[in-house]
Amino acid sequence: MDQNNVFVHAKWQVKEGKLDAVLYLMKEATEKSTQEEGNLFYKLHQSREDQNMIILYEGYTDENAVEAHRNSEHFKNIVLEKVVPLLENREVILMNLLF
Repeated sequence: MDQNNVFVHAKWQVKEGKLDAVLYLMKEATEKSTQEEGNLFYKLHQSREDQNMIILYEGYTDENAVEAHRNSEHFKNIVLEKVVPLLENREVILMNLLF
């Protein structure tokens, strides 16, 4: 990992009864995202206290790779168009490695 890497922490609160649909959609999104040229990793986590809370932890080589991801067809078609409407809340934080 180097100082140019960009990491994304996305916290999603899934609407009640929509978790299975979100997880199904995210399998494809994960598969396609990990194949992107600048992707270092793309990991989904689930809260142990609230099963409807999903945390995505993503790593990219640089800001250009993040932009390429956000402009990809699979991000727009799967995440923005299909997953986001199934969420109560969505918080996204972009981070840089300090040490």
